[in-house]
Amino acid sequence: MGKKRILSGIQPSGSLHIGNYFGMMKPAIHLQDEGEAYYFIANYHSMTSLFDAEQRRKNSLDVALDFMACGLDPKKSIFWKQSDVPEVTELAWLLTTVTPMGLLERCHSYKDKKARLAGDDIDQVNHGIFAYPVLMAADILAFDSNIVPVGKDQKQHVEVTRDVAIKFNNLYGETFVIPEPQILPDVAVVPGTDGQKMSKSYGNTIEIFGDEKTLRKKVMSIVMDSRTPQEPKPDADKNLAIQLMKLVAPEAVARDFEERLRAGGLGYGDLKKALFEYYWNYFAPMREKRSDLTSNLDHVHAVLKEGADRALSEAGRVLARAKLAGGLN
Repeated sequence: MGKKRILSGIQPSGSLHIGNYFGMMKPAIHLQDEGEAYYFIANYHSMTSLFDAEQRRKNSLDVALDFMACGLDPKKSIFWKQSDVPEVTELAWLLTTVTPMGLLERCHSYKDKKARLAGDDIDQVNHGIFAYPVLMAADILAFDSNIVPVGKDQKQHVEVTRDVAIKFNNLYGETFVIPEPQILPDVAVVPGTDGQKMSKSYGNTIEIFGDEKTLRKKVMSIVMDSRTPQEPKPDADKNLAIQLMKLVAPEAVARDFEERLRAGGLGYGDLKKALFEYYWNYFAPMREKRSDLTSNLDHVHAVLKEGADRALSEAGRVLARAKLAGGLN
């Protein structure tokens, strides 16, 4: 049996943050050495919530720069913009005809967004938000993907993909490879500055790249309780700064800070200052790489163009197979 095919996408809906990095990008970069890596910028998906065309163009380029700066290697992976492979949206129509409404209505992300938006204006809940899992299924199935590395919040969408693919296969014959989600439990959910899951929707993110002063202020704004430095903190492992420290500092260092916090005597301000330094140093080589890429945008565009050409070829084969199976050809 050949190498497993791995697929993952990331939305250009704003500046990428450390939740994106540890939840999706870092695992995806490691997987480049374990299989055939197919990674894309999900700019179609961003249209459900971002309605500024110029901002989408800028964000899409920023995602390309960020991902490549963080370790995506065009020699080891295929990297492209979703909109450069329109076969995926055609495949989404074939899939939507076998997708039960109830399946989509049960999706947590749809229910959460509907609940969040309904109070302001129910018309903001567009069909794209509802049908998002079908397009995601097409993204996955168009490339005969075996493994889909996702955060816990996206696991349900991979399960929807499996259900839809199985239903299509049962109706029309074996057409699609059935994918498996892969979740790294240690970093599946990265907490934001307020304790909720780190997300642009909640405004609680710490970006991977950006202005040092602004980012220091964000780290120093991480929510703490009112206990004094001297008080022991038996729940030190639940502290947000400690949880983030475990991601960016050496294991022994993070453990030492946790033990000092638990024992009492470590102030929250000192803890957050230390967290910032480890976070800032962790991403220093990536900032340097991003600066180099920014001054060579022709290379970045060439990588995306070559990736799209290769992705087109693969998706075209799968789409032709599905259309033949479904009696369209």
